[in-house]
Amino acid sequence: MAGFAAAAALAALGGRAQGLRAQPGAARMQPVGVIGAGHIGGTIGGLWVQAGHPVLFSSRHPDELRPLAQAGSVAQAIAFADVVLLAVPYKALPEIARDYGRALSGKVVIDATNAFRERDGDAGALALRDGIGITTARFLPGARVVRAFNFMAAAAFASESHHAGEPVAVPIAGDDPQALRVAKQLVRDAGFEPVVVGGRASADSFAPGGPLFHQIGSAQAMRERIARLPNPAGAR
Repeated sequence: MAGFAAAAALAALGGRAQGLRAQPGAARMQPVGVIGAGHIGGTIGGLWVQAGHPVLFSSRHPDELRPLAQAGSVAQAIAFADVVLLAVPYKALPEIARDYGRALSGKVVIDATNAFRERDGDAGALALRDGIGITTARFLPGARVVRAFNFMAAAAFASESHHAGEPVAVPIAGDDPQALRVAKQLVRDAGFEPVVVGGRASADSFAPGGPLFHQIGSAQAMRERIARLPNPAGAR
């Protein structure tokens, strides 16, 4: 089903991506590996394909993705790029950490997961107790984790990309300045405007139940909401 979801998401974006390589002269080609070829992984990865970025989706059913995108195993997606989008149920984090933590060390990991106690068991409970940004970083201690693309549903990302007028803001959080720069550019390339809420500890503010979750609007509106939070870090 994961491969089917990614293929459906790519098709829903209009079938505009006919290949993974950027057109000659395209700027900022950034290879990205996607772990999790479901709705969020398929949608965000598909937006990057449209922008000209080479993308490899991990899928148990890679034939369902062709010819829209390259597909392979989780290990192949990680090896494909220095930037990885993590879009899996949070209960998968311990297994990913065990099997691929070393391979993810040093890479920019854009964490689009959300944690739910009923679905995600002990891993979800840890994230809800200690903070999801902090918990992901503990599971993947060598990775350069940036939280992004988790504050609204895949369908909203598909419909709001390259919004007419002011672009829709996407809140992000992380502690590594270089990783934040990479993530910000990829947010822009997906058709949105990044707003850095703060460090990893601030990521709960745009997770489910947080005051910024599903707050769809401009970057200015997002910054105004952040300024009203207790102890705002200063959005940028």
